[in-house]
Formats: sequence, C-alpha cells, structure tokens
Amino acid sequence: MGLLSVIIPAYNEEKNIDRTSKKISDLLVKNNINYEILFINDGSKDETWVEILKACDRDENIQGINFSRNFGKESAIFAGLESSRGDCCAVIDCDLQHPPEKLVEMYSLWKQGYEVVEGVKKSRGKEGNLYKGFSKLFYKIISSLSGIDMHNASDYKLLDRKAVNVLINIKEKHLFFRALSSWIGFKSIQIYYDVNDREIGETKWTPIKLIKYAISNITSFSTAPMQVVTIFGVLFLIFSIGLGIQSLYYNFIGKAKEGFTTVIMLLLIIGSIIMISLGIIGYYISKIYEEIKGRPNYIISNIVNKK
Repeated sequence: MGLLSVIIPAYNEEKNIDRTSKKISDLLVKNNINYEILFINDGSKDETWVEILKACDRDENIQGINFSRNFGKESAIFAGLESSRGDCCAVIDCDLQHPPEKLVEMYSLWKQGYEVVEGVKKSRGKEGNLYKGFSKLFYKIISSLSGIDMHNASDYKLLDRKAVNVLINIKEKHLFFRALSSWIGFKSIQIYYDVNDREIGETKWTPIKLIKYAISNITSFSTAPMQVVTIFGVLFLIFSIGLGIQSLYYNFIGKAKEGFTTVIMLLLIIGSIIMISLGIIGYYISKIYEEIKGRPNYIISNIVNKK
C-alpha cells in the first residue's frame, strides 16, 4: 500500500493544529491509508510551533518543519514536498477549508493510475464580493496568459511521486504551485469540492497581500506584461502618425493654429507611457536579479520526527 504524505503549511494557526492533525490522522487510519503528516511552520508569531511539537509527540507519523522566519506559503509547500517520503503527496490548508474527506477520494483515484488529482472549487464559501471579484479577475488573466485553465483552481492537490520529483527540481525562485502542478502535465483528473467555512481564526490574506501575490505570480509565469510596452509604443506611433498628418494638412491649407494644449497633452501621454513601461521593465529586471542571487527559497531551523 502506497504511503500518502499530507503537507500542511501553517502560519499563525495555533488553534487549528490539534484539531487538524487529529481529524486527518483519524480519517486516514479509518480508511486504512498508510500516511505521514508534515506541518510546515512558516515563521509563525504565535504558538503554532509549540502545538506542532505536541502533535509530533502524540503521533509518530506527524513531522514538524520549522522555518527560521516567514518565507511564504509557496516556500512552505515546496519544503514539504522536498521532505516528504510518500509515494504520493497531498497539499491541504491548515484551517480545514479544504474538506479532508476528499483526501480519501484523491488517494483512490491515484491508486487507479492518475498522477495529478486537482481539487477544483465548486463554491468559494463565505468570501467578500471584493475578494471574489479580485480572484475571478486574477485567474482570468493568468489563465489567458499561461494557456492553463486556472478558474477556481486551488492548492488542494494530490501528486504522484513522479510529479513531485519534477516540481522540486524546478530551479525557479518565484514558484507558483497551483499553476506549475498543472503545467508539468502527467495523467490528471479533477475533483470538485465546496470550500468549508473557517471555524477558528481569521484569513491571513489582506487586499495588499493578494495584489502582491497576483503581480508576483503573473510575472513569474508569463512575460506577457512586457509586451504591454510594445503595444503602448505601437498605439502611440499610430496616434502620432495621425496627428502628424493632420498638422501637415492644416499647415498646407493655411489653417495651422497654436498647439500649446496639444503639446502639453502629448507630453503628459508620452511621459505616462514611458514611466509605465519603465516600471514594467524594472519589475522584470528585479525578478532576474532575485533569480541570479541564488538565495534559498527557505531556511529550516528545526525538524521533528524526521524519518
């Protein structure tokens, strides 16, 4: 029977560690699934690591990985993948908004030969209209740019060891798990789930964090924003040609007028386009800089119950 590694990133989730570990372990024991659970403490500021240590003492199948500081959810996911021993690996949120019961269905599909089992949100649970609208726009943009259908995508997935090995050997610094797990291919299937309401604690995603997350992942997965610079240039060239022809025409027929307002408008338009273009180019240059520095995506300070 294949070993299932359940990877759970945790950031300020002290109140969820105990119930999440017990619920998942009881579920997997009940269904005779050989398992290990990996909690990755992503530099939490509360007692999350203390609670993980308690869970490790209670169950030898639970492993705790402690980051030296906060590195982000993507880094936590990949740390779990790299530390896992399972023949297949599942990623699930610590707050149990991803229904754990679906792990059994995912595992069953994996035994049938599927190598990537993707959890797709059938409903998004209790989310504000602003959050829903922003998420919809983000996934629409990244789906069109990447050519991968990301609508209602999530990090809730199960991957075969072959797929995991491919992912952990990708050397990029800015990793986008939910897109890369689809991009790598392999025999895939989707299952649908309803997002559970968060019973304890609050979401860690603020509007500012969501915007930064969206910009980082769009630019990491596509160079399309760079083409905006070219589009601006072409549009302004067409506009300039039209304006030039108009100016010459009025000059030839003797109706040319002083164009102070036009000059000011042109300067403002040109200046705005140049600044936007430089900003986009500068952002990509900063990405290149971060890649060539070669710093690790995360630093582990402690590991408990490592097999």
